[in-house]
Amino acid sequence: MSDRLSVFKTYKLYVGGKFPRSESGRVYEVTDSKNNWLANAPLSSRKDARDAVVAARKAFGGWSGATAYNRGQVLYRVAEMLEGRREQFAREVADAEGLSKSKAAAVVDATIDRWVWYAGWTDKIAQVTGGANPVAGPYFNLSSPEPTGVVAVVAPQESSFLGLVSVVAPVIATGNTAVVIASEKAPLPALSLGEVLATSDVPGGVVNVLSGRTAELAAPLAAHQDVNAIDLAGADEALAKELEIAAADNLKRVLRPQPVDYFETPGIDRMTAFLETKTVWHPTGSLGAGGSSY
Repeated sequence: MSDRLSVFKTYKLYVGGKFPRSESGRVYEVTDSKNNWLANAPLSSRKDARDAVVAARKAFGGWSGATAYNRGQVLYRVAEMLEGRREQFAREVADAEGLSKSKAAAVVDATIDRWVWYAGWTDKIAQVTGGANPVAGPYFNLSSPEPTGVVAVVAPQESSFLGLVSVVAPVIATGNTAVVIASEKAPLPALSLGEVLATSDVPGGVVNVLSGRTAELAAPLAAHQDVNAIDLAGADEALAKELEIAAADNLKRVLRPQPVDYFETPGIDRMTAFLETKTVWHPTGSLGAGGSSY
């Protein structure tokens, strides 16, 4: 009996809930830490980036309009699905980052826990960042957070999975939609995450994953008039400056790159970075002859 041939995995983009190849037809070689070939990943084009923005904008209304509790359920479902594919992701992370099996497994466990952590915040962040404001006069003055819109995310280059999820999960937990540029040298865990998102009740277009040259993809996203914010987590100093200048054209919110230990429990900074605050005044009226208000 002859040995069977291995079935090599074809990695694809994740855009609008579907798995297209790059419209350019281009691919690039992805290698491990010892320069051994792992796979060919799609080399996304500017057209792919624009298509991803269209998908993210189309999905924004439904995702931002869903209840916070429902978004939490969806994020928790992602964690459930990752738990079932733990071994696959541990293998991909080990290859991508040159880690031992045990360290890669620890990264995957932390990543699953990160989804659960943000799932728990979806219906609580409004109470922390909003509420009733003390004002003079017979008024209710209420502030509530709302999602910014479409957020471009330059994922961390070194932390291809835990870092990726640590910057994507807070964006969508608060009702935004995301266009994500995966780590240039280690995109495979991000592309596999698209397969998990597709089977985790995450509506198509809420998260869109592109692989390729970071600078080539980030430039059109930073300048795109229908992108509302950009996270520069994976950009180096020179690229970050260039992207921040481009982002100023339509007053995008910009989260600058900063040193982060992704194993540490995150705060709420990455959630509040992409929230807008809406404040409403409403007259309370008066009660009783003394003019007391309620």
